[in-house]
Amino acid sequence: MNYQAVETESEYVARLETGADWRAEIEALAAEVDADAGWFTALGAVQDAELWFYDQDDLEYYPIELDEPLEVASCVGNISWLGEERFAHTHAVLSRPDGETLAGHLDAATVWAGEAHLRVFAESLEREHDETTDLDLWL
Repeated sequence: MNYQAVETESEYVARLETGADWRAEIEALAAEVDADAGWFTALGAVQDAELWFYDQDDLEYYPIELDEPLEVASCVGNISWLGEERFAHTHAVLSRPDGETLAGHLDAATVWAGEAHLRVFAESLEREHDETTDLDLWL
């Protein structure tokens, strides 16, 4: 296990703009407050979404496209650098009107309404390619 202690530098709450992309809004917040690393939670609703499922045998993401209104029952993730860009590694649990849930890596979604909390770390975190999983993971 790799780990390091992190100090919290600041915290922010934000309302995500209706019609914007969910993950892009979180990345924009991180850029606006100059957050090189952090942890976020969010909730709300989306008009559509694309979740990704990572197949551990194929070492490949497979998309799950949802073209329907969904509640964001839970959304959690982290901010770090991936190459030259801030990246919001985002996971979400989405629910349909009957309560059925769908979950996975949230690649994209159109915001209907959203609220987010971002805790910014004082230290920068970067992602590096991991040979075993074929994923870009925190150092």
